[in-house]
Amino acid sequence: MNELHGYDIEDLQVGETVYYAKKLTEDDMALFAGASGNVGAVCLSEAYAGTSPFKGRIVQEFLTASLISAAITSKFPGPGSVCMSQSMRFNAPVRPGETVNVEITVRDVAVEKSRVALETNCYVGDTLVIEGEALVRTTSAAQRETSQAEVWPR
Repeated sequence: MNELHGYDIEDLQVGETVYYAKKLTEDDMALFAGASGNVGAVCLSEAYAGTSPFKGRIVQEFLTASLISAAITSKFPGPGSVCMSQSMRFNAPVRPGETVNVEITVRDVAVEKSRVALETNCYVGDTLVIEGEALVRTTSAAQRETSQAEVWPR
């Protein structure tokens, strides 16, 4: 574990799974719309959304997807990690007020590069709403020791 309480690459094991959950509220949607400029009518206008194929408002897709980033950078691998690439497929809408459960599973660990491949899925109940994967650079205890050895002469 690093000094920020995140996991180092040496701590990660293939098959390890962690979970993160958040209820997406009206306030979250309004703040995301303001920060991102994503003011789509199907997300923010009940009148319009009611006439859409969704038959009601849905949460902005990338607000939901941002929970994956939150889980990676705050929980697992956690502080000190940086997402290098990510792909995802949106399978079903999320409604305002629903709780999204993020499931992150380690698929591959490249210790020498401090990189971990993750499966990143989001669920509402039993419904898979987002399926994806991410490549993340993590911290490394071995690299910290090497850096400290170079900085501090013996």
